[in-house]
Amino acid sequence: MDRAKINEWKQKLPEFQQKTDAFFAGELDKGSYKGYSGYFGSYAQKGGKASMLRLRTPAGRITKDNLSVIADMLRTHDVPRLHFTTCQTIQLHDLKPDALYPLMEEALDNGIIIMGGGGDFPRNTMCAPLSGVEQDEYFDVLPYAEAAADYALTLIDAEKMPRKLKVAFSNSPANAPHATYRDLGFVANEDGTFDVYSAGGLGGFPKLGVKVAEHIEPDQILYYIKAMWLTFRAYGNYENRAKARTRYMQDALGGPEDYANAYNEKLQEVYDSDEDLTLPEDLTSAGITKTGDGSTVTDPRVIPQKQEGLYTVAYHPIGGQPDKEVFLALCDLIQSIPDAELRLSPDETAYIVNLTGTEAVRVLVLTENDAAHSPFEASVSCIGAATCQVGVRDSQALLRASVEAVRAAKIPANALPKIHISGCPSSCGTHQTSPIGFRGGMKKVDGKPESAFVLNVDGCELQGKESLGRELGAILDAGIPKFLVEVGQTVAASGMDFDAWYAANADKFAAIAQTYID
Repeated sequence: MDRAKINEWKQKLPEFQQKTDAFFAGELDKGSYKGYSGYFGSYAQKGGKASMLRLRTPAGRITKDNLSVIADMLRTHDVPRLHFTTCQTIQLHDLKPDALYPLMEEALDNGIIIMGGGGDFPRNTMCAPLSGVEQDEYFDVLPYAEAAADYALTLIDAEKMPRKLKVAFSNSPANAPHATYRDLGFVANEDGTFDVYSAGGLGGFPKLGVKVAEHIEPDQILYYIKAMWLTFRAYGNYENRAKARTRYMQDALGGPEDYANAYNEKLQEVYDSDEDLTLPEDLTSAGITKTGDGSTVTDPRVIPQKQEGLYTVAYHPIGGQPDKEVFLALCDLIQSIPDAELRLSPDETAYIVNLTGTEAVRVLVLTENDAAHSPFEASVSCIGAATCQVGVRDSQALLRASVEAVRAAKIPANALPKIHISGCPSSCGTHQTSPIGFRGGMKKVDGKPESAFVLNVDGCELQGKESLGRELGAILDAGIPKFLVEVGQTVAASGMDFDAWYAANADKFAAIAQTYID
């Protein structure tokens, strides 16, 4: 990132400090402060007694150098809590001003960008987390995601941005970063080109993306990003913040086909201008030169890479909230391993890549007691209402209670799937495209509202099979762990895994759910 731009951002920090001091002193209301602080990647937490700070980690990749900086920041300022987000960033939580302010300055000094982490700005550019090392990928999309991330930073101060602008790159039909239903998604093809999807998004009024282009050359991606901005500037809804997202343009312009036409008109305007946005022809990954040393490893958390003899270890702390001391020890260990780095995933998993068998064992041992050990334990949860100002229900507490109940009942690892939990309808936990998802809500009991989560089923994130799922009804908080245990026991008794059982028994699943909904 251009150092002059970073210095320009740093010059704005004193004003942020003044506004933040005013907020904590009760001199600035919550809404006004939130509208201001998001530009700096920071929000006040629930209760207005502490702040969070979001560190942009482009494409989810954290190099050794940046990992060292983050570890030093955590130690120096005794950061209480951190969270791996579904946008492949790291959030620092429970920050008082005396820690928040120097953290922001140190991040920028070391090239870790915080600006635009919230508010009406381009968010962290997302990417398939194992791009470049995944065995079945079409091609390595990471270099293009990183180039897009750099370009997105130039739009942070642009006029009339959507309330969020999320750009994602997928390297295979697994669609890990949900590129087919983001504001703008680049989807890899086997021939080394991208298909482009636009105006998708989850939350209120969810929409799958519209395919606006096919088989474009990767060096052309920046033209498509600028066209996205110009399309929203021309047709986006600025009067209603609830509708200031790209997905609302599909219907506003008359439907997907009309939207695609409008987008491509703006794309042609970009090409007709004098601006050259073509990426260098040699913009490809430098490649991984490390080779295996003959050591091997087999474990459910280990993934063989396409580089012979190298492995990736998956580390998914419950709810995406790692034990800080384990994370710091992991940062130190990665520093000692040649070519190792950390990749964050949209499902809150951290992947440690480029390991020999012996090195993978060291990572496994270190993270053993803080890692999920089944698909269900690797479930996804947003940060939840105990922390988030706009949250409705405590999704993190629900997930932990459910994991404890499933462990106590000794449910087999294959009897329950990964579930996704959002504390409110915003779908930060991506519940809408999960086979089983929950969103925060309420349920009337004897005429009184009680804390509950609405059950969503039949969602799917896979490219070509995308589905937003459907809601079955609300279950009281306390009933959800019991419901999941009953489902797990039923599946285990069948002798099948969950996917096979559900395919044959969706009606039985619904019947079990109904006893908790009624």
